[in-house]
Amino acid sequence: MKHHINIEGINLYAYHGCLDEEAKIGGNYIVDVYLITDFTEAAKTDDLTKTIDYCTVYEIAKAEMAIRSKLIEQVCERIYTRIRKEFPALISAHVKITKLVPPMNGDVDKVSVEIRD
Repeated sequence: MKHHINIEGINLYAYHGCLDEEAKIGGNYIVDVYLITDFTEAAKTDDLTKTIDYCTVYEIAKAEMAIRSKLIEQVCERIYTRIRKEFPALISAHVKITKLVPPMNGDVDKVSVEIRD
């Protein structure tokens, strides 16, 4: 059976980007994680160990976002890889990172990258 667990709107402040000023000033990011698993046993037993712990997903996102990278593509890959490693029973994972108000030569609200399987 497939069940969806979505952890959306993880708001974090981080220092990613190719520009020197991004490393100093930082910016706002949103991380969304969409997971497909089978939580039938958790639903029957009310046992957290039989499903995905949302707090663990949050802590993974927070820890990886705290490591500076020039590209959010690299950060997205790190989050995705750690989640897959932490929860090997996952059927599918999807990680999205959105950078708000990126420094570009134009009026752009946000850019995002995604990894999904």
